[in-house]
Amino acid sequence: MTRPKSFSADDARAPVASAPARTSDAIDPRSRSVIILLLVSAFVVILNETILSVALPPIMDDLDLAETTAQWLTTGFMLTMAVVIPTTGYLMGRFSTRQVFTIAMTTFTVGTLICAVSPSFLPLLAGRIVQASGTAIMMPLLMTTVMNLVPPSKHGMVMGNISIVISVAPALGPTISGLILSFAPWRALFLLVLPIAVIALLFGLRRIENVDEATAQPVDLLSVALSGVGFGTLVYGLTGISGGQNQSAAADTASDTVSGGAPTAAIVCLVIGVLSLSLFVWRQVLLQKVERALLDLRTFATRNFSVAVGLMVVMMGAMFGVVVLLPIFLQRVAELSTLQVGLMMLPGGLAMGLLAPLVGRLFDRVGPRPLLVPGLIAVVIGIGIMSRVPEQAWLIVVGHVVMSLGLAFVFTPLMTTALGSLPKRLYPHGSAIVGTVQQVAGAAGAALMVSIMSRVASGTVADGGTHLEGIASGTSVAFTLSAVLGVATVVIALFIRRNPADAANAPVAAAEAPKSSEGPDVRSSEGPGAAG
Repeated sequence: MTRPKSFSADDARAPVASAPARTSDAIDPRSRSVIILLLVSAFVVILNETILSVALPPIMDDLDLAETTAQWLTTGFMLTMAVVIPTTGYLMGRFSTRQVFTIAMTTFTVGTLICAVSPSFLPLLAGRIVQASGTAIMMPLLMTTVMNLVPPSKHGMVMGNISIVISVAPALGPTISGLILSFAPWRALFLLVLPIAVIALLFGLRRIENVDEATAQPVDLLSVALSGVGFGTLVYGLTGISGGQNQSAAADTASDTVSGGAPTAAIVCLVIGVLSLSLFVWRQVLLQKVERALLDLRTFATRNFSVAVGLMVVMMGAMFGVVVLLPIFLQRVAELSTLQVGLMMLPGGLAMGLLAPLVGRLFDRVGPRPLLVPGLIAVVIGIGIMSRVPEQAWLIVVGHVVMSLGLAFVFTPLMTTALGSLPKRLYPHGSAIVGTVQQVAGAAGAALMVSIMSRVASGTVADGGTHLEGIASGTSVAFTLSAVLGVATVVIALFIRRNPADAANAPVAAAEAPKSSEGPDVRSSEGPGAAG
């Protein structure tokens, strides 16, 4: 709190912009170095999320695990992400950029080491939970840092580079995993990631620059507890209804889920989650009045952010159902190997990654709506092609590529518009909300689509069809519903507007206006409020 006394409001804002005023549209070398380091680190942690997707059968064989036990390696990862992400807004306000990066990458590296040397299931699960804790921090840190360092005129270009990481890393994961597992044991997957994580950590410790300094804001333990219980039980309940995130387990239990209904434990968790989150929201509204909210919900006072998050909920729900069900169909009905499935998913991911930089530059020129609407239409067409679940594998690849190309026109404009509409001091909270929404909406989408597939499959079997015919029919129906949800996203996209050039500054004064005289006194050193 001593720095504002010796700097003016404009000077205090300078370290955040990290560029002199006369070159406000340029990204200075130090900022570029920080962004590159964070991109590489994010690539490593996201690659780790999907690299284990085809390794569960070898792990089950080696450790003598049942499918219901092995699925906790993915379900536990997802639950940890859902619990940790809502706290990242507080972490990025409480600690400096360098400290948050160190916490994230050290935690991820330690978790990877634990996984690599795990002799049994419980240490392996513990390692995955530790990994997820670091992963949950890294993506909000990356997005918040980029929004702080990069001038608004370059937001689309740099967020396009982030989209490369978000799209290519998950696409490469199953392919790399399939190749390694063809000649090495499953622990080699973690041994591959470990040295890369260590190098990224060491380089980051040397080169990372502080974008924001640490503050003395205390943590509200009740908010942390309500957040953990609320988001954790909600995601657990959703994954429980869908039969877990393990694809083969989901397929095997298709008819069981229907005949027995939704598991009682999953429904109880959903109820607990909704009640806890209601209390969490009430608590945050109270704490916002004294600037102590764990997750500042005033982000939703910004129209563009609210519309973008609503669009993201529907889109992630529709897309994640496809992501979960398509491999089930390809492995069970089309009888393809995990490596073949990974290779089929690769063209779409690479196409999305290669197109992302161009989309980012177009966004800086034309804004979100001209990109979102045609992109979402392409997503609907791609899912519509795959909804026919044809026997020809090449047609599935075509549908997946069309969907991926459409997503390339969606991710960058959507993320940039959502965060770019907020005042700078709300960037960490906005990033945390976006990450949390992705986890919850993805779990809900998977639960809904797997449940629909299961019910149709059960009906097909009851009418005399085979189980594989039921999976094919159920997948077709679920994909059709995903396409219908996609049409809804096109409509929502029509309400998104282009952020003004000074959107990062202008909303600050508007957000603080209801706080009467307290806001200008507390935030005058940040610059935007005074400039407004």
